Amino acid sequence: MSSKQHYRVLVVDDEEDILELLKYNLSKEGFDVKTVNSGKKAVELAKDFVPDLVLLDIMMPHQDGVETCRQLRDL
Repeated sequence: MSSKQHYRVLVVDDEEDILELLKYNLSKEGFDVKTVNSGKKAVELAKDFVPDLVLLDIMMPHQDGVETCRQLRDL
């Protein structure tokens, strides 16, 4: 059994190409990666997924990254 810890990373971006690229590269390095395309979905997913790291786009429609960050910190 490997002693390497699998960190959980949540990637939030409204551009699918960015999500795919980051998920591919982070997964290849052994991270457990979840992706979502909106801030609202990120907050909902984070409740159960409990990420160690969030990569968050600032400029997104409907709910920007700053507001999403505030909501994630309140979890």
